[in-house]
Amino acid sequence: MATLNEIQTWLQDRLPALLAEHQVPGTAVGVLFGGEVIDHAAGVLSTATAVEATPDSVFQIGSITKVWTTTLVLQLVDEGKVDLDRPLRDYLPEFKIGDEAAAAVITVRQLLSHTSGFEGDIFNETGKGDDAVEKFAASLNEVGQLFGPGEMFSYNNAAFAMLGRLIEVLREKPFDTALRDHLLTPLGLTHSATDPYEAILHRAAVGHLRPTPDAAPVPAPFWGMTRGMAPAGAMLAMRPRDLLAFAKMHLDSGTAADGTAVLSPAAVKAMQEPQVKLPSLGLMGDAWGLGWEIFDWDGTTVIGHDGGTIGQSAFLRIVPEHGLAVTVLTNGGDAIELYKAVMGHLVEELAGLDLPALPTPPAEPVPMNTDRFLGTYSCDVADFTVRQDDEGKVWLDQTPKGMFAELGPAPDPVELVGRDEQSLIALVTENGVNMPQVFLGDDGSGRALYLFNGRAIRRAAA
Repeated sequence: MATLNEIQTWLQDRLPALLAEHQVPGTAVGVLFGGEVIDHAAGVLSTATAVEATPDSVFQIGSITKVWTTTLVLQLVDEGKVDLDRPLRDYLPEFKIGDEAAAAVITVRQLLSHTSGFEGDIFNETGKGDDAVEKFAASLNEVGQLFGPGEMFSYNNAAFAMLGRLIEVLREKPFDTALRDHLLTPLGLTHSATDPYEAILHRAAVGHLRPTPDAAPVPAPFWGMTRGMAPAGAMLAMRPRDLLAFAKMHLDSGTAADGTAVLSPAAVKAMQEPQVKLPSLGLMGDAWGLGWEIFDWDGTTVIGHDGGTIGQSAFLRIVPEHGLAVTVLTNGGDAIELYKAVMGHLVEELAGLDLPALPTPPAEPVPMNTDRFLGTYSCDVADFTVRQDDEGKVWLDQTPKGMFAELGPAPDPVELVGRDEQSLIALVTENGVNMPQVFLGDDGSGRALYLFNGRAIRRAAA
């Protein structure tokens, strides 16, 4: 096993070359092991300003915020103010979506574990005021139901906005204030920002996007997404050391470094217990807990979460058995490749674990039942069309919608081949990944009802 001093030397020696290789403008990496923390940064926060990244630079953590939101909810459970298995309507009578029957029974637990079943990628702009989350929650009143509550997993951003509203109502304060009062301050965090106005007080990373697939990353046209989605991960930014203080609290049964009880041991344990198994995608966890993604790395349980905002990507992995936590924060480029190189080296050296390989196309594609999966699958942010050409090849066309259509051109068509009996996989990589597409359910005529790629995307009506 390597020492932290050896890891620090490796980071200093290797990060600059890895950034250049994968066209990542800047990164900050933190490691918690044996109760000690090291961190290191390299590159720049913006190619437009050339300001150097430092270990104290703040990067957006994106959807890792969902674990913070979950922790705030579990604090309310500790206080007897929330029962996870009661309907959300018991606390928010105004909760309304397109399916009234579903709205009446969706529980807090289902929201936390991405099993509530309603369309989740909703990014309605509701302003920058303290009422942004309240307005966002109210904007979901016509959102469609994909499947019955509790039936399956579908990653749901909007569900966490609703959980943020739950926190606001029961704490009687805006979500950002609740986050600061009940987590950032008790954990003693000094380099964390809940919005751009706080981020600018630090050395803040700017996201980078590629204008075309082959172009070098350039600074994104804006820093954050809508404030109404803050509980899901639209705004929160911090340095690696602050994120690892949060991870250490979860490793230490809910206790902060100064001994403050932030969360009960029972709540910490409950968050790490599997709530739902995921279809075999090969990219996400094997199961989902309350907030946490749960991985099985060759018999060792790993918990974590990833996050992606406008040109920034964040990764957090915790290995409770080894008292290890690693975070890699980035601001553009081939972030997945950097994650694989850095995370792969660190977990091998410190815990003797191999980072699971990402899915790749089989040497001999599995024969496909094309009738089952051809067609268009539609959600709020994009349409996905699976088609077959005259030569028998199968292609995936993606047509972004809304704000995502404004971020750049639509992706090129991607050829798919058979991966197993219920999934196809892209022949080429996109952002470092050969993306699988799993086909689930039956629309009543033998065709798949859902295309699953982390989200369950329902087949569009003919």
